[in-house]
Amino acid sequence: MLNKLWISFFLVSFLAALYTWLVLGEFEVFNQIVESIFNMSKLSAEIALGLIGVLAFWCGLMKLAEQSGFANGLARLLGPLFKHLMPEVPKGHPALGYVSMNMASNMMGLDNAATPIGLKAMQSLQTLNPKPDTASNAQILFLVLNTSSVTIFPVTIIMYRLQQGAASPTEIFLPILLATIMSTMVGLMSVAIAQKLNILRWTVIGYFATGFLLVGGLLAWLMHLPAEEMAAMSAGVGNGLLFTAIVSIVLLAYIKKVEVYDNFIEGAKEGFEIAVKIIPYMVAMLVAIGVLRASGVLSKITDSITWLMRQVGLDTGFVEALPTALMRPFSASGSRAMMLETMNTYGVDSFVAKVASVMQGSTETTFYVITVYFGAVGIKKVRHAISCGLIADFAGIVAAILVSYWFFAV
Repeated sequence: MLNKLWISFFLVSFLAALYTWLVLGEFEVFNQIVESIFNMSKLSAEIALGLIGVLAFWCGLMKLAEQSGFANGLARLLGPLFKHLMPEVPKGHPALGYVSMNMASNMMGLDNAATPIGLKAMQSLQTLNPKPDTASNAQILFLVLNTSSVTIFPVTIIMYRLQQGAASPTEIFLPILLATIMSTMVGLMSVAIAQKLNILRWTVIGYFATGFLLVGGLLAWLMHLPAEEMAAMSAGVGNGLLFTAIVSIVLLAYIKKVEVYDNFIEGAKEGFEIAVKIIPYMVAMLVAIGVLRASGVLSKITDSITWLMRQVGLDTGFVEALPTALMRPFSASGSRAMMLETMNTYGVDSFVAKVASVMQGSTETTFYVITVYFGAVGIKKVRHAISCGLIADFAGIVAAILVSYWFFAV
């Protein structure tokens, strides 16, 4: 599927460019496309090389988590849940600990920490994969949960709104949480249907109910704080928990008489290898995405949606925010640029800017995550990972629109 999708990006972009040249008389479109190819190629290498330090540190730390038993402890804690969600993963396997830490990092909005931990989780799951070039059920479920994961602290978006002078920067906090809950549940259900998983079990329901209660209690505490204090507290709590986990892993490794420094270095070397390995995969996908954007295909899709909404008599107030949603599955920086452009054009406190903010926080860079995570372990056949990931993204976008109208429409 990935092969056909990659080729289609170029073919559709070429046809769109021909139309722009021959019908609209804008020959410079080819200049824009070729420039995008070079820019995206360069950006791919810069992103991968920029990850070297982060990957090295976190892979080193994950090595200590594995040697100290920290990962196994998390795996045992969530074992009853993953027994039903990932039945092919043995009870207490370290992969479950890495999956748990990745999901926790995503919930805290700690993207820099989530990516290397997620890569370690994918590598660990790969050791159980009977077909190394084909994504396993457990890897697909992990990837979909990763791309649709519930976000408790959308710190980055809050700070962008604060910088842009929003009257209440944190007012998108609850809408993003609700939208990500929807995307996660839909993503989980789509994978459950594809893999014939029975998730309507008391164990699964109990874990999710506990999670919702904890999130609700945290929300009740944070929502009473002033906007600036809430943003600072969100970042502080998230990073405080993260540093606590780092210190706990190092201390536990020391107590268990693990050679802390040597094992850290060994893990860090693995992080360096991963960063180099993913470069070809990132070049392939980011160049294809850049071509799609430069050819004007994404803008044409937005125009078509606007026309369709008007034809059926629906409100089109959210349509100007759709470029953010359309770009989000492909590029984090691209969708962020779209969001900021929307804020600048319409005002940070406009309805469309708020919708764009909620969209940015409620979906994930699905193609980027698939490219990096599967590329790191050499998976070429992704099976239903893309379709389930996009279903979760679509649910997040729809939920973002609906909750935005609920919270912000005048």
